[in-house]
Amino acid sequence: MAAQPGTGVPTGDEADGTDEVADLFRALGRQIKVARERAGLSQKQLGDRLGYGEETISSVERARRTPQPELLVAVDQLLDCGGLLASAAEDVERAKTRRRVRHPEWFRNYARLEAEAVELHDYSSLAIPGLLQTEAHALVVFGTRQPLLDEATVEQRVAARLDRQQIFDRWPPPFTTFTIEESVLRRPLGGWDVHRKQLEALLKFGRLRSVELQVLPTERKEHPSLGGPFILLTPKGKPQVAYLEVQHVSRLVTDPDEVRILSARYGSIRAQALTPEESLTLIEKMLGDP
Repeated sequence: MAAQPGTGVPTGDEADGTDEVADLFRALGRQIKVARERAGLSQKQLGDRLGYGEETISSVERARRTPQPELLVAVDQLLDCGGLLASAAEDVERAKTRRRVRHPEWFRNYARLEAEAVELHDYSSLAIPGLLQTEAHALVVFGTRQPLLDEATVEQRVAARLDRQQIFDRWPPPFTTFTIEESVLRRPLGGWDVHRKQLEALLKFGRLRSVELQVLPTERKEHPSLGGPFILLTPKGKPQVAYLEVQHVSRLVTDPDEVRILSARYGSIRAQALTPEESLTLIEKMLGDP
Protein backbone atom coordinates (compact mmCIF):
# COMPACT_ATOMS: atom_id res chain seq x y z
CA MET A 1 0.00 0.00 0.00
CA ALA A 2 1.31 3.44 -0.93
CA ALA A 3 2.43 5.81 1.84
CA GLN A 4 1.62 9.47 2.17
CA PRO A 5 4.77 11.44 1.25
CA GLY A 6 6.87 12.30 4.24
CA THR A 7 4.69 10.45 6.76
CA GLY A 8 4.93 6.73 6.10
CA VAL A 9 1.16 6.56 6.56
CA PRO A 10 -0.65 4.40 3.99
CA THR A 11 -2.97 6.43 1.78
CA GLY A 12 -5.02 3.54 0.45
CA ASP A 13 -4.56 4.75 -3.15
CA GLU A 14 -3.16 1.45 -4.31
CA ALA A 15 -6.04 -0.51 -2.81
CA ASP A 16 -8.58 1.87 -4.30
CA GLY A 17 -6.95 1.76 -7.71
CA THR A 18 -6.48 5.51 -7.94
CA ASP A 19 -2.74 5.20 -8.65
CA GLU A 20 -3.52 3.13 -11.76
CA VAL A 21 -6.23 5.58 -12.77
CA ALA A 22 -3.83 8.51 -12.41
CA ASP A 23 -1.25 6.65 -14.54
CA LEU A 24 -3.86 6.07 -17.26
CA PHE A 25 -4.87 9.73 -17.33
CA ARG A 26 -1.24 10.89 -17.39
CA ALA A 27 -0.51 8.58 -20.33
CA LEU A 28 -3.54 9.83 -22.25
CA GLY A 29 -2.61 13.43 -21.49
CA ARG A 30 0.87 12.91 -22.89
CA GLN A 31 -0.55 11.26 -26.01
CA ILE A 32 -2.89 14.20 -26.62
CA LYS A 33 0.01 16.62 -26.18
CA VAL A 34 2.23 14.69 -28.61
CA ALA A 35 -0.55 14.52 -31.21
CA ARG A 36 -1.33 18.22 -30.78
CA GLU A 37 2.29 19.31 -31.13
CA ARG A 38 2.77 17.02 -34.12
CA ALA A 39 -0.13 18.87 -35.77
CA GLY A 40 1.48 22.21 -34.93
CA LEU A 41 -1.43 23.38 -32.77
CA SER A 42 -1.36 25.31 -29.51
CA GLN A 43 -3.65 24.29 -26.66
CA LYS A 44 -5.91 27.21 -27.48
CA GLN A 45 -6.07 26.30 -31.17
CA LEU A 46 -6.95 22.70 -30.39
CA GLY A 47 -9.57 23.80 -27.89
CA ASP A 48 -11.11 26.24 -30.37
CA ARG A 49 -11.42 23.56 -33.03
CA LEU A 50 -13.05 21.10 -30.62
CA GLY A 51 -15.22 23.53 -28.69
CA TYR A 52 -13.24 23.35 -25.44
CA GLY A 53 -11.44 26.03 -23.49
CA GLU A 54 -7.65 26.32 -23.46
CA GLU A 55 -7.62 25.59 -19.73
CA THR A 56 -9.50 22.33 -20.28
CA ILE A 57 -6.95 21.12 -22.84
CA SER A 58 -4.09 22.17 -20.57
CA SER A 59 -5.61 20.41 -17.54
CA VAL A 60 -6.23 17.19 -19.48
CA GLU A 61 -2.68 17.13 -20.83
CA ARG A 62 -1.34 17.49 -17.29
CA ALA A 63 -3.76 14.86 -15.92
CA ARG A 64 -5.47 17.35 -13.63
CA ARG A 65 -8.80 16.80 -15.36
CA THR A 66 -10.34 13.54 -16.54
CA PRO A 67 -9.96 13.10 -20.33
CA GLN A 68 -13.66 12.66 -21.12
CA PRO A 69 -14.43 9.94 -23.70
CA GLU A 70 -16.02 12.43 -26.11
CA LEU A 71 -12.86 14.56 -25.99
CA LEU A 72 -10.67 11.55 -26.72
CA VAL A 73 -12.82 10.62 -29.72
CA ALA A 74 -12.82 14.21 -31.02
CA VAL A 75 -9.04 14.59 -30.69
CA ASP A 76 -8.51 11.19 -32.31
CA GLN A 77 -10.60 12.17 -35.33
CA LEU A 78 -9.26 15.72 -35.67
CA LEU A 79 -5.58 14.80 -35.32
CA ASP A 80 -5.82 11.48 -37.18
CA CYS A 81 -4.59 9.29 -34.31
CA GLY A 82 -5.82 6.08 -35.92
CA GLY A 83 -8.11 5.08 -33.07
CA LEU A 84 -5.37 5.18 -30.42
CA LEU A 85 -7.19 7.69 -28.21
CA ALA A 86 -10.75 6.68 -29.10
CA SER A 87 -10.04 3.10 -28.08
CA ALA A 88 -9.34 4.27 -24.51
CA ALA A 89 -12.80 5.79 -24.06
CA GLU A 90 -14.25 2.69 -22.37
CA ASP A 91 -11.26 2.47 -20.02
CA VAL A 92 -11.83 6.09 -19.00
CA GLU A 93 -15.52 5.46 -18.26
CA ARG A 94 -14.57 2.63 -15.89
CA ALA A 95 -11.79 4.69 -14.33
CA LYS A 96 -14.03 7.71 -13.63
CA THR A 97 -15.99 5.78 -11.01
CA ARG A 98 -12.84 4.52 -9.30
CA ARG A 99 -11.32 7.98 -9.24
CA ARG A 100 -14.08 9.42 -7.05
CA VAL A 101 -12.49 7.84 -3.99
CA ARG A 102 -9.94 10.67 -4.01
CA HIS A 103 -12.50 12.92 -2.34
CA PRO A 104 -12.10 13.23 1.44
CA GLU A 105 -14.14 10.54 3.15
CA TRP A 106 -16.52 13.08 4.70
CA PHE A 107 -17.37 14.43 1.21
CA ARG A 108 -17.81 11.19 -0.72
CA ASN A 109 -21.49 10.56 -0.01
CA TYR A 110 -22.36 14.03 -1.24
CA ALA A 111 -20.12 13.67 -4.31
CA ARG A 112 -21.97 10.50 -5.31
CA LEU A 113 -25.34 12.24 -5.04
CA GLU A 114 -24.07 15.30 -6.93
CA ALA A 115 -22.91 13.13 -9.84
CA GLU A 116 -26.48 11.96 -10.44
CA ALA A 117 -28.32 15.17 -9.55
CA VAL A 118 -31.12 16.49 -11.72
CA GLU A 119 -31.24 19.78 -9.79
CA LEU A 120 -28.66 21.62 -7.70
CA HIS A 121 -28.98 24.97 -5.92
CA ASP A 122 -25.94 26.47 -4.20
CA TYR A 123 -25.80 29.44 -1.83
CA SER A 124 -22.17 30.51 -1.33
CA SER A 125 -21.36 33.13 1.29
CA LEU A 126 -17.67 32.41 1.90
CA ALA A 127 -16.08 31.04 -1.26
CA ILE A 128 -16.56 30.49 -4.98
CA PRO A 129 -18.65 27.31 -5.37
CA GLY A 130 -16.38 24.31 -5.88
CA LEU A 131 -18.25 23.35 -9.05
CA LEU A 132 -17.34 26.69 -10.63
CA GLN A 133 -13.69 27.00 -9.62
CA THR A 134 -10.86 27.18 -12.12
CA GLU A 135 -7.80 25.00 -11.71
CA ALA A 136 -5.65 27.95 -10.61
CA HIS A 137 -8.25 29.06 -8.05
CA ALA A 138 -8.62 25.53 -6.67
CA LEU A 139 -4.83 25.25 -6.35
CA VAL A 140 -4.83 28.36 -4.16
CA VAL A 141 -7.75 27.05 -2.08
CA PHE A 142 -6.13 23.71 -1.33
CA GLY A 143 -2.52 24.93 -1.39
CA THR A 144 -3.06 27.56 1.33
CA ARG A 145 -5.35 25.52 3.57
CA GLN A 146 -4.21 25.24 7.19
CA PRO A 147 -2.84 22.90 8.38
CA LEU A 148 -0.98 22.52 5.09
CA LEU A 149 -1.75 19.58 2.81
CA ASP A 150 1.13 17.73 1.14
CA GLU A 151 1.58 18.39 -2.57
CA ALA A 152 0.24 15.00 -3.66
CA THR A 153 -2.98 15.57 -1.72
CA VAL A 154 -3.35 19.07 -3.17
CA GLU A 155 -3.00 17.67 -6.69
CA GLN A 156 -5.57 14.95 -5.97
CA ARG A 157 -8.07 17.35 -4.44
CA VAL A 158 -7.75 19.80 -7.35
CA ALA A 159 -8.21 17.05 -9.94
CA ALA A 160 -11.22 15.66 -8.06
CA ARG A 161 -12.79 19.11 -7.87
CA LEU A 162 -12.34 19.73 -11.60
CA ASP A 163 -13.76 16.29 -12.38
CA ARG A 164 -17.02 17.28 -10.71
CA GLN A 165 -17.60 19.82 -13.50
CA GLN A 166 -18.39 17.00 -15.90
CA ILE A 167 -22.02 17.23 -14.76
CA PHE A 168 -22.29 20.33 -16.98
CA ASP A 169 -21.26 18.26 -20.01
CA ARG A 170 -23.75 15.42 -19.72
CA TRP A 171 -27.15 15.38 -21.42
CA PRO A 172 -29.54 16.34 -20.15
CA PRO A 173 -27.56 18.54 -17.76
CA PRO A 174 -28.93 19.18 -14.27
CA PHE A 175 -30.71 22.46 -13.70
CA THR A 176 -28.36 24.42 -11.46
CA THR A 177 -28.56 27.78 -9.74
CA PHE A 178 -25.80 29.55 -7.85
CA THR A 179 -26.31 32.54 -5.59
CA ILE A 180 -23.01 34.07 -4.49
CA GLU A 181 -22.38 36.89 -2.04
CA GLU A 182 -20.81 39.91 -3.73
CA SER A 183 -18.09 39.97 -1.06
CA VAL A 184 -16.87 36.57 -2.32
CA LEU A 185 -16.40 38.00 -5.80
CA ARG A 186 -14.51 41.00 -4.43
CA ARG A 187 -11.81 38.88 -2.79
CA PRO A 188 -8.93 38.45 -5.31
CA LEU A 189 -7.86 35.05 -4.04
CA GLY A 190 -4.50 34.12 -5.53
CA GLY A 191 -3.90 37.61 -6.95
CA TRP A 192 -5.55 39.51 -9.76
CA ASP A 193 -4.42 37.23 -12.61
CA VAL A 194 -5.93 34.16 -10.93
CA HIS A 195 -9.02 36.08 -9.89
CA ARG A 196 -9.58 37.55 -13.35
CA LYS A 197 -9.65 34.09 -14.90
CA GLN A 198 -12.01 32.94 -12.17
CA LEU A 199 -14.41 35.79 -12.90
CA GLU A 200 -14.21 34.96 -16.61
CA ALA A 201 -15.05 31.35 -15.78
CA LEU A 202 -18.10 32.49 -13.81
CA LEU A 203 -19.29 34.38 -16.87
CA LYS A 204 -18.85 31.24 -18.96
CA PHE A 205 -20.79 29.09 -16.51
CA GLY A 206 -23.44 31.76 -16.05
CA ARG A 207 -24.14 31.79 -19.79
CA LEU A 208 -24.88 28.06 -19.97
CA ARG A 209 -28.54 27.36 -20.69
CA SER A 210 -28.79 25.02 -17.70
CA VAL A 211 -27.26 27.48 -15.21
CA GLU A 212 -28.61 30.56 -13.47
CA LEU A 213 -25.99 32.56 -11.57
CA GLN A 214 -26.95 35.41 -9.25
CA VAL A 215 -25.02 37.80 -7.05
CA LEU A 216 -26.35 38.95 -3.68
CA PRO A 217 -25.23 42.58 -3.26
CA THR A 218 -23.42 43.52 -0.06
CA GLU A 219 -25.51 46.70 0.21
CA ARG A 220 -28.72 44.78 0.96
CA LYS A 221 -30.15 45.98 4.30
CA GLU A 222 -31.86 42.66 5.05
CA HIS A 223 -30.57 39.10 4.78
CA PRO A 224 -32.68 35.92 4.99
CA SER A 225 -29.80 33.55 5.82
CA LEU A 226 -26.78 34.52 7.91
CA GLY A 227 -26.26 30.95 9.06
CA GLY A 228 -23.75 30.12 6.35
CA PRO A 229 -23.66 28.43 2.94
CA PHE A 230 -25.68 25.38 1.93
CA ILE A 231 -26.59 23.31 -1.11
CA LEU A 232 -29.94 21.85 -2.12
CA LEU A 233 -29.66 18.79 -4.31
CA THR A 234 -32.20 16.52 -5.99
CA PRO A 235 -30.77 13.14 -7.05
CA LYS A 236 -32.50 11.35 -9.93
CA GLY A 237 -35.60 9.57 -8.69
CA LYS A 238 -35.04 10.62 -5.08
CA PRO A 239 -36.31 13.40 -2.80
CA GLN A 240 -34.39 16.63 -2.40
CA VAL A 241 -31.65 16.75 0.24
CA ALA A 242 -29.45 19.52 1.63
CA TYR A 243 -25.73 19.61 2.29
CA LEU A 244 -24.06 21.74 4.95
CA GLU A 245 -20.33 22.14 5.51
CA VAL A 246 -18.33 24.24 7.97
CA GLN A 247 -14.65 23.86 8.89
CA HIS A 248 -14.62 20.48 7.07
CA VAL A 249 -17.44 19.16 9.22
CA SER A 250 -20.25 18.13 6.91
CA ARG A 251 -23.86 17.11 7.27
CA LEU A 252 -26.22 15.65 4.73
CA VAL A 253 -29.76 16.76 5.63
CA THR A 254 -32.54 14.34 4.64
CA ASP A 255 -35.29 15.31 7.07
CA PRO A 256 -38.13 16.67 4.88
CA ASP A 257 -38.99 19.52 7.25
CA GLU A 258 -35.37 20.73 7.49
CA VAL A 259 -34.94 20.51 3.73
CA ARG A 260 -38.20 22.42 3.21
CA ILE A 261 -37.02 25.24 5.49
CA LEU A 262 -33.69 25.53 3.66
CA SER A 263 -35.48 25.46 0.31
CA ALA A 264 -37.76 28.31 1.37
CA ARG A 265 -34.76 30.22 2.69
CA TYR A 266 -32.98 29.78 -0.63
CA GLY A 267 -35.98 31.23 -2.42
CA SER A 268 -35.77 34.32 -0.21
CA ILE A 269 -32.03 34.63 -0.90
CA ARG A 270 -32.61 34.55 -4.67
CA ALA A 271 -35.35 37.14 -4.35
CA GLN A 272 -32.88 39.52 -2.66
CA ALA A 273 -30.19 38.89 -5.29
CA LEU A 274 -29.62 40.57 -8.63
CA THR A 275 -31.20 38.90 -11.65
CA PRO A 276 -28.95 36.56 -13.66
CA GLU A 277 -28.52 39.21 -16.35
CA GLU A 278 -27.72 41.93 -13.80
CA SER A 279 -25.30 39.57 -12.06
CA LEU A 280 -23.30 38.86 -15.22
CA THR A 281 -23.18 42.59 -15.94
CA LEU A 282 -21.75 43.19 -12.45
CA ILE A 283 -19.07 40.53 -12.96
CA GLU A 284 -18.15 42.08 -16.31
CA LYS A 285 -17.78 45.43 -14.55
CA MET A 286 -15.51 43.81 -11.92
CA LEU A 287 -13.30 42.56 -14.74
CA GLY A 288 -12.89 46.10 -15.92
CA ASP A 289 -12.07 47.45 -12.44
CA PRO A 290 -9.15 45.43 -11.00
